[in-house]
Amino acid sequence: MKINRKILNNIEMFEEKINYKFNNKDYILEALTHSSYSNENKNCPFNERLEFLGDSVLSIVISDYLFKKEKNLPEGELTKIRANIVCEESLSEISQNIHLGKYMLLGKGEEATGGRDRISILADALEAVIAAIYLDGGMEPARDFILKYMDKIINDSIKGKIFRDYKTCLQEVLQSNGENNIWYKLVDEKGPDHNKTFVMEVGINDTVLGRGEGKSKKDAEQVAAKCALDKRL
Repeated sequence: MKINRKILNNIEMFEEKINYKFNNKDYILEALTHSSYSNENKNCPFNERLEFLGDSVLSIVISDYLFKKEKNLPEGELTKIRANIVCEESLSEISQNIHLGKYMLLGKGEEATGGRDRISILADALEAVIAAIYLDGGMEPARDFILKYMDKIINDSIKGKIFRDYKTCLQEVLQSNGENNIWYKLVDEKGPDHNKTFVMEVGINDTVLGRGEGKSKKDAEQVAAKCALDKRL
């Protein structure tokens, strides 16, 4: 995709925002391009492949950091902390902090329906940005970016100030009331195969307690569990 002056200015403003200058602008252009924009502009590259890579880079950086910093924590606790840090909600929070949505290339329809503030789009784009930095400069600048902008979420998660494993919390609440027949059920799938949204319900026996949507079944289960908790607590 040819980079015109308007798009280049947008990239340069984002580089200044995150204090990283790309040697290869194509990486960050792809990271900032949503599929809706690609569909409306001759199928230019968009950020879903980078999202896939960025997810792995983020996971190894956070895993390495927690493994070295929290030497006395068992595997289970490390896993829970990492899940809090790399979840969609945390990633979208960081994206909002750096105003990532402002710099994204979106299709007109996505723009009109609030795509710049949509949690799933922001979370995916942040993973794509991480991948772009990794491809452009290697692991060290990617690590620096992650640890800089996720510092508060990392530390709060370690201290137990952030709790986003809603499924475990709901299970503990229900079991404390003698309710053990907890179930999760997929009730709908929306969108194309490459960009699905899953809808899950959680309940006990014949009663539905909550419903949630997410880009994966696991994320949708967490949202459903949070919905159930919000109703009960």
